[in-house]
Amino acid sequence: MTRHAANDSHSRLTACFASRGDAERAVEHLVQEHGLARDAISVAAARQANSAGTTASGADASANPDEGSALEPALGGPIEVSVELKGADGTRAEKAFRSAGATDIRQG
Repeated sequence: MTRHAANDSHSRLTACFASRGDAERAVEHLVQEHGLARDAISVAAARQANSAGTTASGADASANPDEGSALEPALGGPIEVSVELKGADGTRAEKAFRSAGATDIRQG
C-alpha cells in the first residue's frame, strides 16, 4: 500500500527494487527529472546482508547465462532507495520510483 502526503515538509519516501540497475535508475529520475538533491537520497540493501537485489542486471548479469562465475552478484534481497522529501511533493518522487520498477513504496 502506498501512503504519502503531497507536501509533508519532513517526510521520507522509501521503495524497494529487484535490481541495482532499477535502484540506480530511480535515483537518476529523482535527481534529473524531479530536481531532488542527490544528498537527500540513500541506497542500501533492504536487509542486513549485502545484496545486489533479487534480479541480476547490467554488469551483474552474466553475458552467457549457461556460465557461472565466482564473481556472481549477491542476490540476497531487494535494494532500498529512500529520499528525504524536505517539502518536496511526494507524488513526484513516487512517480519516479514507479517508473523505475519500484515495489513496496512507503512513507514514514
